[in-house]
Amino acid sequence: MFSFFKKKKQEEEEDAFFHALPIVADMHNHLLPGLDDGAATVEESLEMIKGFVNMGFKKITMTPHIMHNFYDNDTDTIIPALEMMRGIVKEAGLTVELSAAAEYYYDEVFFRKLSNKEPLLSFGDGKYVLFETAFPSEPMNIKEGIRLIQSQDIFPVYAHPERYQYIQNDFNKAKALFATGVLFQINAMSLVGQYGKAPQVIAEKLIDNDMVHFIGSDCHKPVHLIEYQKARRTKHYLKALDSNLYNQYV
Repeated sequence: MFSFFKKKKQEEEEDAFFHALPIVADMHNHLLPGLDDGAATVEESLEMIKGFVNMGFKKITMTPHIMHNFYDNDTDTIIPALEMMRGIVKEAGLTVELSAAAEYYYDEVFFRKLSNKEPLLSFGDGKYVLFETAFPSEPMNIKEGIRLIQSQDIFPVYAHPERYQYIQNDFNKAKALFATGVLFQINAMSLVGQYGKAPQVIAEKLIDNDMVHFIGSDCHKPVHLIEYQKARRTKHYLKALDSNLYNQYV
């Protein structure tokens, strides 16, 4: 009897998954080879792109780190890598749209770019800019930075808020940032505990409070695709699919 009801529940969950609007566009990953701590080689990059295609993805926006003195990327490194991978993907016979932006690290260099209104690598037809912060503490001027991005008619996208210790320690900080109009992007892998229990709890809480605009993979290595597949079966992932995620607009 127990096995019957367990099987029926599993079938209901699978039915819900296949009837929910799937995510077919990933907007946070590190698939461009040799630019940061993501794909190390063209072969590794292609392997991950194939994995996304096999999961039904139609568009991949690749977002290498831009971090002063660590990953000093810009259009001169990112765009040639994008064009190279487009050619390789075409030769491999894969049907997927590739584009590129960046994941900016919020530091004084990035803030200076914002203050000077320098062009930023954006995605979604120039509508969105992805940024992350240090994990331990919230930048003192982060709200000013958000305002500066918005002043350029661009939506700032706050990468994986569930992973920041300052959010884990005080959820009101998440609420205060959310109130600025910044868009929240959680990592799918957080929903299966890839980064630990605390990020999983916060990711689920953000979904429960309807505070998630994007779900991204933040894929660095092929093994991350396995975790992403697991995440697609979780209750909270399915719940997020019903909240009109912005992934479908990029």
